[in-house]
Amino acid sequence: MERLMQYIWQHRLWMPADMTTVDGRRVQVLDPGRLNTDAGPDFFNAKIVIDGQKWAGDVEIHVRASDWHRHRHDGDPAYRSVILHVVRHDDTAICAHDGHVIPQMRMQCATDFHTGYASLVDAAPSPSLPCTGEIHTIESVRLRGWLDRLAFERLHAKADRIAAILSRTGGDWEAACFITLARALGFGVNADPFERLAASIPLSAIGKHSDSQLSIQAILFGQAGLIPPDAGDDRYVALLQREYAFLAHKFSLVPPSSLGWKMARMRPANFPHRRIAFLAAMLFGGFKLTGSITGARNAEETLALFNAPLTGYWETHYHFGKESPGLPTLLSLSSRRILAINVVAPLLYAWGTGHNLPQHHDSAVALLQQLPAECNSVVSLFTCAGIKCDDAFTSQALVQLRREYCETRKCLYCHIGHSMLSRKARAPQS
Repeated sequence: MERLMQYIWQHRLWMPADMTTVDGRRVQVLDPGRLNTDAGPDFFNAKIVIDGQKWAGDVEIHVRASDWHRHRHDGDPAYRSVILHVVRHDDTAICAHDGHVIPQMRMQCATDFHTGYASLVDAAPSPSLPCTGEIHTIESVRLRGWLDRLAFERLHAKADRIAAILSRTGGDWEAACFITLARALGFGVNADPFERLAASIPLSAIGKHSDSQLSIQAILFGQAGLIPPDAGDDRYVALLQREYAFLAHKFSLVPPSSLGWKMARMRPANFPHRRIAFLAAMLFGGFKLTGSITGARNAEETLALFNAPLTGYWETHYHFGKESPGLPTLLSLSSRRILAINVVAPLLYAWGTGHNLPQHHDSAVALLQQLPAECNSVVSLFTCAGIKCDDAFTSQALVQLRREYCETRKCLYCHIGHSMLSRKARAPQS
């Protein structure tokens, strides 16, 4: 409730008529002040007129006036500049450190505002969109601007993840690219196990055996903990067991504990095995993907980077054991597009930031705008609500909106939610 009150104060969504202190003095807000997200009063440098006298100072907001004493503000020097105490419930008077009574005002807001806020926040985590009826009322220019901001938010977050990996790997761009590719091959559900797998493998070890598919696959499947303990009559499994035992000893490899691969209620095609085999195919012959990514000129060349074919055992297997003849040997077009979105665009953006080359920022955005929109439940949710989505730049914005605003109940900070609540705040009280 206090956060909602701060939002109302910050955006001037209170009922302006008959604003008075609890003792009847007229209040006029010239400037609500600057929101403080650190310790101290909620708003700095506000300008307020009380009974014709102008005051400049800080504003503190509480649900109950008694929270002032409960939070021990009366003895805190940081609160000596408070000129107005805004409360929902006026249950006590408050005084400054020198004993004078601080003016206090009850916050008044339209009844529909609170019901509208509750309808948004209470329904936000559900599969539906509680703001569906409001989306069509937002000006197209404003909505486009909000979606552009969300797309950049998501791109920045992914680039920041790469920067964090670079920090852990001593600035090794190829290692960061390898880990980012591995995470993307988890396609969400197994992203964390794939990232931990890649982080456990030094590329230098792979590089010394980059001419051997068996050696690369043995390292990956061994570190993943997926090589069956009993080979039975499966010759390939027996070869992996021996090769991994040799290479693990040679390079002092230690498998990560409890990777937690998710395979329950999945189709075999979504198991991690063939995706690990694809990662091995990308490593075969030496891993130099970063240069290829920064050198790609368009979306077609970018997608071609992920055309490494599966050969041998993985041409006919989803996982260890039963054969399934006739399997595709290349990643599907939709999978390669997802890799372009989650690997290439963020790496281009991070590269541009790390090397002060803004043209790579432009290339990252251009790539997302060239790729078609993703087909997933989040995009469908918003397109059914009337938001047009033609490219991956927009679909990434919608994923960011759903994940970081809808599911976390940050409706107050969403332009769609703000537009809805602003209208309700100005409505007459019922």
